[in-house]
Amino acid sequence: MTNSITKLFNIKYPIIQAGMIWNSGWRLASASSNSGILGLIGAGSMYPDVLREHIQKCKKATDKPFGVNVPMLYPNIEEIMDIIVEEDVKIVFTSAGNPKTWTKWLQDKGITVVHVVSSVKFALKAQDAGVDAVVAEGFEAGGHNGRDESTTLTLIPMVREQIEIPLIAAGGIATGKAMLACMILGADGVQVGSRFVASEESSAHQAFKEVVVDAKEGATQLTLKELAPVRLIKNKFYNEIQELYKTAPTPEQLKELLGRARAKRGMFEGDLDDGELEIGQIAGLIHDIKPVAEIVKDMVTEFEKAKEDIAAKQNFDF
Repeated sequence: MTNSITKLFNIKYPIIQAGMIWNSGWRLASASSNSGILGLIGAGSMYPDVLREHIQKCKKATDKPFGVNVPMLYPNIEEIMDIIVEEDVKIVFTSAGNPKTWTKWLQDKGITVVHVVSSVKFALKAQDAGVDAVVAEGFEAGGHNGRDESTTLTLIPMVREQIEIPLIAAGGIATGKAMLACMILGADGVQVGSRFVASEESSAHQAFKEVVVDAKEGATQLTLKELAPVRLIKNKFYNEIQELYKTAPTPEQLKELLGRARAKRGMFEGDLDDGELEIGQIAGLIHDIKPVAEIVKDMVTEFEKAKEDIAAKQNFDF
């Protein structure tokens, strides 16, 4: 399975394991890379010295390519970028900021840069900034999302129509069939997050993993749009947000309720009541916790089988 994405990252399959706060440390990233896809360490929940430790452990655990996902609103962004260069990381995925800020600086140091976007407008800005590829993420995805609420099914072909660089689809992808659908729509590869949360190597708390597996249709909701839209599993904290909304709260009141470290409390420490439980809508199709190698094998096998089925039916009246 060779295309522009496998060539860009020197990987076997055009699948990227998303860099997710509190879920994607060195164990998940190295297991992903060892399985033939691109593993990403999520720097968004790491202090600089912790990130350095994870990079070093990842390098010992795999001889395959891996990268780091960096939200550019990170307060220690300069230190984070310096560590990435010092530790000789060759792939960086940036998000939540202007790609012009760091793209050339990183590329001048031999680093491949990919930027995550949620709209055609930002995809074009990323291309103009010179990034090597973009991830276009639909609002089905877990965690923080774009304000336009464009779904993956509509976003991918619209972005493909406007850009020339490699395109990676994200949001609502956990199966080989979904991967094939995205590639038929114009993507060159896929980024998968929620499915890898429910993996044995994920750094998510076991209780959070089990909540993801138990989730059904409608278990998540996009909320806190006045601050930064985020998709959460409905729990006690989510219900408190909805009660506060009934009072027409100010952004300051929403920030006060949110407080600090709720994402860590929920996903990493396993507080299922008062923590922030970020996961995508696709959780309703995730039914077990497996090793990363099995997840990748299942996706690739289903992808190939779906391709064969379509080829066999190409003259069939759908």
